[in-house]
Amino acid sequence: MTDNAGARGASGSSRLGDSSALSANDAGGADTAALRVAALSPEIVIGDLEGNLDRIRSAISAAARREAQLIVLPELATSGYVFTDQDEARGAAMSADDPRWSTLQQVIPDDAVVVVGYAESDGDLLFNTAAVLTRDRRLADYRKSHLWGGEKLVFDSGAEAGVVVDAPFGRLGVALCYDNEFPEVPRRLALAGADVLALPVNWPLVPRPEGEHAPELIQAMASARSSRLPVVIADRWGAERGVDWTDGTAIIDEQGWIVAFRAVMGATAVLSLDAARSKALPPHNDLFADRRADLY
Repeated sequence: MTDNAGARGASGSSRLGDSSALSANDAGGADTAALRVAALSPEIVIGDLEGNLDRIRSAISAAARREAQLIVLPELATSGYVFTDQDEARGAAMSADDPRWSTLQQVIPDDAVVVVGYAESDGDLLFNTAAVLTRDRRLADYRKSHLWGGEKLVFDSGAEAGVVVDAPFGRLGVALCYDNEFPEVPRRLALAGADVLALPVNWPLVPRPEGEHAPELIQAMASARSSRLPVVIADRWGAERGVDWTDGTAIIDEQGWIVAFRAVMGATAVLSLDAARSKALPPHNDLFADRRADLY
C-alpha cells in the first residue's frame, strides 16, 4: 500500500480512522507480549493551545476506547509548527509542570502511555519536546536534539539523542522527527533495550517518484528492520502557513513492514514485542551479536 491511501478527505469522516492489523509474527499464534498501539493525527491549529489540547484530549479518549496501550501524537501537537519567530512560539509554549497536563492525563487509561509533542518553555530556554505521560505519572520529557531548518531559529537543542523509559508494557524509545534520519539514533535506542519506538513527526511533503513512499517513511522502515524495532509514527495532515504535510502517520512492525496506515486521523495496530525482543536470525545469525563494533 502506498502512503497516498487514505489521504486527505478520503473518507469524509471526522472520526478516528482505524487501520487495525496484526504484525506478521502475530498471525501464527498467541503472543505473550502483544501491544496495541495508536498513532493519532487530530487537527492542529498553530497558536491555538487551548483548542489543540481539547482536540488531543478527544483523540486520546477515542484511542482509549480501542484499548490502545501506547498512544502517539505528532511533534508540537499542542502548539503547531510553522512559527514566524521565537516570540510566537513562546506564546504557544507550556512548561513541563503546567497544570493543564492533568486534563490530558485524566483520559489516559490506567495501563497506557501517551507520547505528545509540545513547545516546552524552561526559563529562558525553549525546546521542541515530547512529553511521555501515564494517567498518574510523567515518565519523561525528551528534548529534540537534531533541529530541522527554521527550528534552529526558534528552539534550543536537547542534550540526548532520544531516550528510553520504562513503561507498563516494557521499554519505550522516544525520538522526534529529524532525529530518526540519523541511523545512529534508532540503533542507539534499540541497543539500550527499547522494545518499540514512539516517533512524533511533522514531515513536510517533498517530491518523490510516483508510487513511492515518503523518504522519511522509507528511512523509518529501514531502521525498524535493521534493529527489529517497531516504530509508531504520528504525522500531520493538511497544510500550515504554506507547508503541506506528508500525511505519513503509520505503524511499522519489527520486520520493517507498514502494518497500519491511515492518513488524516490515525492508525491502530497490534505489535509483537516478543518478536521485537528477539534479534536472532536462525540458524546462524543475530542482528546484534553479529555487529562488528571493532570495525566501525
